[in-house]
Amino acid sequence: MSQSDTIRQVAQRLRALTRVLALTGAGISAESGVPTFRGPDGLWRNYRATDLATPGAFARDPALVWEWYRWRRSKICDASPNPGHHVLARFEGVWPAFLLATQNVDGLHGRAGSRRLLELHGNIWRARCAAGCGQTVTEATRASRQRDAGAPPTVPVCACGALMRPDIVWFGEALDDTILAQTLDAAASCEALLVVGTSSVVYPAAALPGLAKRHGAIVVEINVEETPLTGAADYTLRGKSGELLPALEALL
Repeated sequence: MSQSDTIRQVAQRLRALTRVLALTGAGISAESGVPTFRGPDGLWRNYRATDLATPGAFARDPALVWEWYRWRRSKICDASPNPGHHVLARFEGVWPAFLLATQNVDGLHGRAGSRRLLELHGNIWRARCAAGCGQTVTEATRASRQRDAGAPPTVPVCACGALMRPDIVWFGEALDDTILAQTLDAAASCEALLVVGTSSVVYPAAALPGLAKRHGAIVVEINVEETPLTGAADYTLRGKSGELLPALEALL
């Protein structure tokens, strides 16, 4: 079957549904020019993400961790949502119970207009109290870049007096209980799961397709390359999400 035929078949099956979940990973943001910080692009001053994105690193040197996150922000700042992001935002008007869960922290889905959005790993443009008082601060990308440019390595302080930390799920930390529960519930109750641009190796997100399939959902993978999910997916669309998602949307 040709890919165009597969897209038509997927669209035909999706048209009659009401509960659709999408899961996105680094691939959709890579199409917008966002570096993948787990790979070679993540090396910064001889540090890797696994050296800095940990509670221990923050406890040892919070200024260094914040300096790295400000560098990451500078790399993300000029990226814009691509057609794939925009289609996923418009899907909220296609299915009454559409939900988007993302592993990305760059905020591009929100900028594209997604509102039914679960950010599994947090958001790089937010900071929260490291002491857990509940205070969070969200910063605009442009304002942050202008303030951070050439700034000394400083650590923001919460109103309660404790240090602020990036609102990111670090290595060794569990996902937010509420967000994880909502995502698992959505995977168990959806009629279709669209897995877009994710390597399908990072848990617990990588377990969502199996959970959805066990509850009878259609699983559609959209990716530029083969992943551990490919053999188990009901449909696989090979290519850029910024091209395939608009093609799918046009047939719905």
